[in-house]
Amino acid sequence: RKALGERRVGHAGTLDPFATGVLVLGVGNGTRLLQYITDGTKSYQAIIRLGSATATDDFTGEVISQNLAALKDLADQAIVEKLREQVGEIYQRPSTYSAIKVDGKRAYERARAGEDVQLRERRVSVYSLTVVAIERSESAIDVSIEVTCSAGTYIRSIARDLGEALAVGGHLIQLRRVTVAP
Repeated sequence: RKALGERRVGHAGTLDPFATGVLVLGVGNGTRLLQYITDGTKSYQAIIRLGSATATDDFTGEVISQNLAALKDLADQAIVEKLREQVGEIYQRPSTYSAIKVDGKRAYERARAGEDVQLRERRVSVYSLTVVAIERSESAIDVSIEVTCSAGTYIRSIARDLGEALAVGGHLIQLRRVTVAP
């Protein structure tokens, strides 16, 4: 606002606080156009850490469960197959620490205040999900992915759901939005 000398500045969609990448801004009369691009296709690069689950479904949250012992027996093919199950039109439960409003208040605000927030599943589309790399260490498996999806899809939820499906826990450690279309 200050740099452009403009009173009206807005954005199309939110990014997680730790995320990097594309955030579409509208300035002046351009803010009126933002409503037409918030529902477009988005693409992300992300890294999922398997072996522990967190309260926020990302690295900023408290670890709520771990299963490091099961990692050594977890085959790369099993990871790929479970991710493949998340492609297409799916029902996904958003992260409790999301910006979705619940009775006029953001879910993450309610969760941080100690409320038990249960968000309903919603239908989203994951058009493609590619495993770029799988890296193993003694304390985790890091899965690098590229995702193209509809608006409303939570990459943190993909990480959480993968960890649950493999019974090892999972959370996001890196997220970068690379495309917002149109």
